[in-house]
Amino acid sequence: MNIKKILKMKNKEKIAMITAYDYVSAKIAEAAGIDMILVGDSASNVMLGNDDTVKIGMDEMLIFIKAVKKGAPNTFVVGDMPFLSYQVSESEAIKNAGLILKAGADAVKLEGGKYVAPLINKMVNYGIPVMGHIGFTPQSYKQIGISSKGKTKTEEDMLIESAIALEEAGAFSIVLEMVTELVAKKITETISIPTIGIGAGRFCDGQVLVWHDFLGLNKDFEPKFLKKYLNGFELFKKAIENYSNEVKNGKFPTIENVFKPIESSDQK
Repeated sequence: MNIKKILKMKNKEKIAMITAYDYVSAKIAEAAGIDMILVGDSASNVMLGNDDTVKIGMDEMLIFIKAVKKGAPNTFVVGDMPFLSYQVSESEAIKNAGLILKAGADAVKLEGGKYVAPLINKMVNYGIPVMGHIGFTPQSYKQIGISSKGKTKTEEDMLIESAIALEEAGAFSIVLEMVTELVAKKITETISIPTIGIGAGRFCDGQVLVWHDFLGLNKDFEPKFLKKYLNGFELFKKAIENYSNEVKNGKFPTIENVFKPIESSDQK
């Protein structure tokens, strides 16, 4: 998978993307044939236990990106730019984007509408592939709140303008998060680059969900847009309970699990 193939998938084939953070998860995702993996700053929540995405920094993100690329060397990997890694200055943003690519990502993702278009244009001109992200932007939740976007004509116009600006700046795709379905449809039909939806309805060019969410590992997270394909929390819990019980009851390990000395000739 590469950017040319991703662009050609628009209007022809839906793009399946997941968010993952570690070697084993990435290895499984690649074996399943997933199109793209996003190493999201949502690692702040599901991997580090924070209550938002603003508490993760470049150091942590680079560790997760390196692990994912090792597990999925043949899959297109996008690395999220964490809070304050691109907002402080243009030079700092380009430097951090470069570090994400050096860690193994094939592209970077950053949040923001048309106001970040000049920065994206600069990155693209320096050879840094960029995925945009509009709608609900988690890094700004303290300011904008947590709600779907595109419910008013003003919001609709702003989202469409931002999508056009990001495409013109050189972004190869745009994540639409928690955007009302009809507005997401309009954006998808307006721009020539793929849209990747999360809570943005049925008409985006692709979809992305977080590993821990769609596998049911995060049992307390149940937004409207999420579909759980596994009750992972209960399955994992049951397996751990079985292991613990067998240890306590002396059923594990058994003779099959122990190492034996090499038999000497006089023992035969």
